[in-house]
Amino acid sequence: MVTPELKPTLLPLGDRALLVRFAETLSEAANRAAIALARRLAAEPVPGVAEMAPGLVSVLLRVEQGSSLETVRREVMLRLGGPEIAAPPARHEIAVSFDGEDLAEVAAALRLTPASFVARHNAQPLRVLATGFAPGFVYCGFHDAALLLPRREAVRPLVPAGTVLFAAGQTAIAATPIRTGWHILGRTAFQNFDPRKLPPTRLAAGDLVQFRRAA
Repeated sequence: MVTPELKPTLLPLGDRALLVRFAETLSEAANRAAIALARRLAAEPVPGVAEMAPGLVSVLLRVEQGSSLETVRREVMLRLGGPEIAAPPARHEIAVSFDGEDLAEVAAALRLTPASFVARHNAQPLRVLATGFAPGFVYCGFHDAALLLPRREAVRPLVPAGTVLFAAGQTAIAATPIRTGWHILGRTAFQNFDPRKLPPTRLAAGDLVQFRRAA
């Protein structure tokens, strides 16, 4: 599960939480390690853990009142050494109306036409890296290096739910209205967040998403 170069760090956050962090910055290896640990902890729950929240390169564990943080840490260390749980990824197809206000600018910055950019964007499925930041917000990656573009310098006012965003080699979907510094590619009718359901999100880390142009 954990390769030698990752060397996960276990950080107590007060006396009721433990953060297992695989890297300081996002990478394919660190993200896969975080997802693998979350799956292991779901399959073999640690006694005393009330909640688990996977991130892009880390897993946060909230410890129940009265449980020992040190005991939880030792149990997590045992699971870090365990075999990876292989599971075929769930696959999703998401239709996008590529009519966003930044599409032409993004394509020009990458020296592509809007049509060729959309074709390159949709060429291969992307992996769900994590959900979070805002309810149902989903990060999908990674695009190849030729499509790498930094975030915008200025943060926009609220964009609506369903906005499809692009930056840093990733495509993201906003599930609620948010402020963002990502580039706006378009919109989708796909809804990833319903607080009435359990789990409230349809996409999970490790799933595969195939984007396509909406008819």
